[in-house]
Amino acid sequence: MIMTETKHGQYSPYITLPREEWAQLSPGENQPLTSEEVMQLQGINESLSMDEVSNVYLPLSRLLNLYTTASQDLHSVTNIFLHKKTKKVPYIIGMAGSVAVGKSTTARVIQALLSRWPNHPKVELITTDGFLYPNHVLEEKGIMNRKGFPESYDTGKLVRFLADLKSGVSTVSAPVYSHLVYDIIPDKEQTIEQADIVIVEGINVLQVSKDRVTKEIPDVFVSDFFDFSIYVDAQKGDIYKWYIERFKTLRNTAFQNPESYFKRYASLTDEEATDIATRIWKEINEKNLYENILPTKHRADLILEKGTNHEVQKVHLRKV
Repeated sequence: MIMTETKHGQYSPYITLPREEWAQLSPGENQPLTSEEVMQLQGINESLSMDEVSNVYLPLSRLLNLYTTASQDLHSVTNIFLHKKTKKVPYIIGMAGSVAVGKSTTARVIQALLSRWPNHPKVELITTDGFLYPNHVLEEKGIMNRKGFPESYDTGKLVRFLADLKSGVSTVSAPVYSHLVYDIIPDKEQTIEQADIVIVEGINVLQVSKDRVTKEIPDVFVSDFFDFSIYVDAQKGDIYKWYIERFKTLRNTAFQNPESYFKRYASLTDEEATDIATRIWKEINEKNLYENILPTKHRADLILEKGTNHEVQKVHLRKV
């Protein structure tokens, strides 16, 4: 890879654009989402402004539209070369980042914007939570306290799912995970039929496993199926703060549900909630971030760098 020297004399495989410069890269494009739609897309304890959508996510959707269009053109050219008509397969976008960094919101916004472009209206979003092993399996393996770590996922099933998508299988199904009950929902699936674009969101989607994933498809990784990948980044201190804030919000909302796996936390005081959330962060999420998630950041094609207010301050785009 050719690396260009920066103004500080260092080399980087990325072009770094400050927010103001990035915002200029979708000239003439109207923001298609209403304020009500934007409000519905924002996450827990994460405000999402119309300005953020227009200045950050609209240019990103334009870039992804250009890349998807180029992929569709390449498919047509290949058909001409082969003298036959083969089925177009979905363009797959991987989305990675820490717990509480806001990648789920980013994925939802990108899905909403991309679906408004006329050449790929069917955009599906899959989270890798559905490919976690069920709780009873995690308990049998003795890794319930490592839920979210790479070994807690049925990576073979996820790879087969992605391989089916890229093989042109017309209907593909994925398991469904419930954050309320903190487990896979038995006999429930999300079905994808002939999608134009599929966004795959998860904390470890860019990781390179050292173990053979499947017997049928050896020596492949989840990210091998991605056409484009995005990493949502922020300072560790900010992510920790956002995690604590989210935990407290959930204590007053979802945890109040009698069916919630975490209903035991519903009556915690602010101090107790902070203490427990901090312990969970340090023992699980921070450890997973440093060991498994953060090391994959520079495998991404694009990095969204957030500031303390959850707004993207810089965009790092890998050079082509």
